[in-house]
Amino acid sequence: MLLIGGIVAYLWYDRVRRTAETETGPYDNTLQPRLELSRFDISDIDAENVKINAYILIDNPLPVAFTANSLSYTVSIDSTTVVESRYAKPISLNASDSTLLTFPMTVPLNKLVAVLKRLEKRGQDSTDYAVRATVNLDVPLLGQKTLTLTNSRRMPAVYLPDIKVEDIDLGKLSLKETDLAAKISIRNPNLFPMSIANTRYTISINNELVAEGSQPEPILIKRKATTPVVFPVTLKPGKLIGLTGKVLFEKKKTPMTITFRCTIVDKRNNPSFKNSKLALNITGTMDEFLRKATE
Repeated sequence: MLLIGGIVAYLWYDRVRRTAETETGPYDNTLQPRLELSRFDISDIDAENVKINAYILIDNPLPVAFTANSLSYTVSIDSTTVVESRYAKPISLNASDSTLLTFPMTVPLNKLVAVLKRLEKRGQDSTDYAVRATVNLDVPLLGQKTLTLTNSRRMPAVYLPDIKVEDIDLGKLSLKETDLAAKISIRNPNLFPMSIANTRYTISINNELVAEGSQPEPILIKRKATTPVVFPVTLKPGKLIGLTGKVLFEKKKTPMTITFRCTIVDKRNNPSFKNSKLALNITGTMDEFLRKATE
């Protein structure tokens, strides 16, 4: 019986080994659990962080199932570590099976922007994304085992849209209403066009909300170009009561904040931007924003 069991085990191992030898890539000729980065998508961008979902395939070529009680990982873009985190949920894999996991990550915006600016300066349209994971496995008969899995993949460099307030024009102040136009420029460094929709914005002067508006219709942002957009809003005079003096005489030291929120919609179904939410707070003084406070 032992001899028969040994022959069966050898035949199985030899078959799996030959299959592994025919594979190409970082896992050829290996018989251990392996990790493969599938893709990224951006779910949310705010003034401080970028929330990214990483889709990672974990494959178990072994004839036994295992459970991973913990998984710590780091993600690097262009050899720069942008996030270090831990997957909190237990992972169970059946024998000779694989599963696709979603790793939600929060990346500091300044760290990601620094990497993307470096890539853009070099004119790179793609770069290396790498994942390194340390997994504590509970394998039947073998007990606790710790594995370090690595995977690197060349994928397109996805750049964040750059939004700037170019000008804010106040119409003539009247007893009934005040017309306001915010002129925005949106730069898209990517090779593909995108659209923004469900745009909402507010304007605060001296920490007091004075304007808000929305533009639900999609706006096309061209590829490798800067697209100018004008967002109009009408203010009621009560919003500016008590602020007229600052508008006229204290523009240089009066703080002004513009919040901008929208959804990025890509009609080509680019998985990197699929209903990603963008939220920005743009701060400065009235003197920096207003070009025509009165006429």
